[in-house]
Amino acid sequence: MFKGCHFPPEIIMTCIRWYARFKLSYRDVEELMAERGVELDHATINRWVVKFSPLLLKAARIHRTFTGKSWRADETYIKVRGQWKYLYRAVDRHGDTVDFLLTAKRDKAAALRFLRRAIDNSGAPVKVTIDRSGANTAALEAYNADALSPIEIRQCRYLNNLVEQDHRFVKQKVRAALGFKTFRTARATIMGIELAHMIRKGQVRPLPNGSDAEQFYALAV
Repeated sequence: MFKGCHFPPEIIMTCIRWYARFKLSYRDVEELMAERGVELDHATINRWVVKFSPLLLKAARIHRTFTGKSWRADETYIKVRGQWKYLYRAVDRHGDTVDFLLTAKRDKAAALRFLRRAIDNSGAPVKVTIDRSGANTAALEAYNADALSPIEIRQCRYLNNLVEQDHRFVKQKVRAALGFKTFRTARATIMGIELAHMIRKGQVRPLPNGSDAEQFYALAV
């Protein structure tokens, strides 16, 4: 994964984790590394996060715990180059992350694409709780039209508070990052943020035991 990199993997992984896990900017991480005698540029850290976050998330998939069959699905807003984009997310009844997808639009096609992606990665749910979003409703109805086992659609804002509260970790981190310049960098960076969040919730465990930091670093082995 780190072939050809100038810096050791330990430094690269530390920078990626600090940025993804904590409310730090790239310049904050640069300053923290400088205090430890490591001189590097914040732009370099940015390139590491964008390059390696998708690879680490891919490595984490085989170490994920199973999620439940009752989902809470919702979307939140992410600003990319001054424009709002849409981050579709779903958690199970225990708050574990099922899946996520950054899209340019908020419509039936985007919601259906997210639903199918989540089902491909985690299996079909029995029930999905949503708010009054027309896009999510249309997507679930379109899926059910062709499904052998239709998904129960439950519209209840109170029960959907679980996923709305779970948005906060991502939103707080994005605010600290001061936005994104391109859709590609936003999508890759969110992969790292969501991965750190899943490890924090105990969903990714490449090691039988160990701290969250050790679990994160083990993905690069």
